Amino acid sequence: MIIPSQRMTSRTGRGLIVMAMSLLAFFCLGAAMLTGVLEALDRDLLLVLRGSGGLGDPVGSRGIEEAVRDLTALGGTTLVAVTTVAISLFLLAQRQGRHAVVLAGVVLLAWLTKDTAKHLFGRARPDLVPHEVFVSSASFPSGHTTMGTVLLLTLAVLASRYGPSGRGRLLIYGVAVLLAGLVGFSRVYLGVHWPSDVLAGWCLGAFWAATAWVVLSLSGKSAEVR
Repeated sequence: MIIPSQRMTSRTGRGLIVMAMSLLAFFCLGAAMLTGVLEALDRDLLLVLRGSGGLGDPVGSRGIEEAVRDLTALGGTTLVAVTTVAISLFLLAQRQGRHAVVLAGVVLLAWLTKDTAKHLFGRARPDLVPHEVFVSSASFPSGHTTMGTVLLLTLAVLASRYGPSGRGRLLIYGVAVLLAGLVGFSRVYLGVHWPSDVLAGWCLGAFWAATAWVVLSLSGKSAEVR
């Protein structure tokens, strides 16, 4: 029988594996991007999402375009910052200071690392199609994807610690992964990121969310062996 402390060790181990794999994938994508290996694939995938009306016409109706713009806001600086602050304050009010610090910490670290990576890689935004929303920073990695992923997955980690059933936890993580996936898709659909930028954003966001998982597992109170 697996005792609680063993379960904690197992969760920590899985989190460390996700951290390692996510970070490795991020740097592999960065190296492939710098050498031009991904250029042709990035161009082809970006053009797949253009409609019959030309390069300035994303596939789908105007209603779909507006829905995608709404989805992309889930990774925007304003919404991520407001959500992080609001939930952190709620957790503090519930005397869950450790959870509040971890949430705010990984979101801040994700923001710092994605900005640093943008500066270091210095990749230009896609120039094949018109940009459907305003952008001003470098392209790699996708900032919206990074921030949306770290916030959504970390919230899923926190929610799963409040005792839902196995199916309940799967639903929580499933919704978080789906929304993070849609945020990333929206950046390519709107023509403001190459697909590899989005992949890198998912990797970086997942790394910091897994970091939250590991920190919370390690800082939890180990159950005594009976």
